[in-house]
Amino acid sequence: MATPTSTIRARRPAGRRRVGSHAFLIILAFYFIIPIWWLVVAATKDTAGLFGSPAFWFADDFALFGNIAGLFQHQDGIYWRWLGNSFLYAFTSGIGATILAVLAGYGFAKFRFRGGSWVFTLILGSVMVPLTALVIPTFVLLSDYGIINTPWAVILPSLLNPFGVYLMRIYTQDAIPDEIIEASRIDGAGEIRTFVTVVLPMLRPGVVTVLLLSVVVTWNNFFLPLAVLTDPDLLPVTVGLNRWTALSNAGAGGEQVWNLITSGAFISVVPLILSFLFLQRYWQGGLSTGAIK
Repeated sequence: MATPTSTIRARRPAGRRRVGSHAFLIILAFYFIIPIWWLVVAATKDTAGLFGSPAFWFADDFALFGNIAGLFQHQDGIYWRWLGNSFLYAFTSGIGATILAVLAGYGFAKFRFRGGSWVFTLILGSVMVPLTALVIPTFVLLSDYGIINTPWAVILPSLLNPFGVYLMRIYTQDAIPDEIIEASRIDGAGEIRTFVTVVLPMLRPGVVTVLLLSVVVTWNNFFLPLAVLTDPDLLPVTVGLNRWTALSNAGAGGEQVWNLITSGAFISVVPLILSFLFLQRYWQGGLSTGAIK
């Protein structure tokens, strides 16, 4: 039986759209992969290779292991300290911000109280405010309490995650039916027990998402630590590597450590990549649970 002409014509635009969308996705993939590829390649070069070989391909001398050894020995191994500070700030702030976001999002989603909609609107509006615009007011506030140049100056401001609150409210509304909460209350469970034993396991994909976003934002934060920290032993990796960059940019009067900077930047992104890879199963488990429901 012959295929109608109208059907053939309908298939052609659909096929063209698929080709166009695939081409667009390939371009986007290259756009995001190219900086990562450059960082991997640059981490394997010494300082001469960084400026004397093709930018996106390896040099003749593979210097990755030498760079890493020099990185952890430079300035008495201060990079170890910076890396530990980044872990402290990121995971302490990430866990704290996630706890606050989950509790606030659950409260906004499942409880009704006077002024709740106005408070949530205010939180939602704060998402639109750039974090850099809040650094100077935050500095003044923390200075009044005398905690500038301490780890608390980075951790406390990072505990506030308005987008995490918004995300957890939306996720809670969709993932937690009111009937489940009411059934738990009828069985005699209190609000805390209901939240811990019934609600929290169902919110696992959302909790992991907020945790990762909070950790990544704090790990990559640059302007806040730059403003509130002056002690080199308290700096995170982002600000510490920036100091080495400033010294290398000083020209003949400064020490050229570009190979250590690129290797340090490469190592600093490895924990984030591993975190995403190891926590993927929580998202997949949440999607499977939703499909079964």
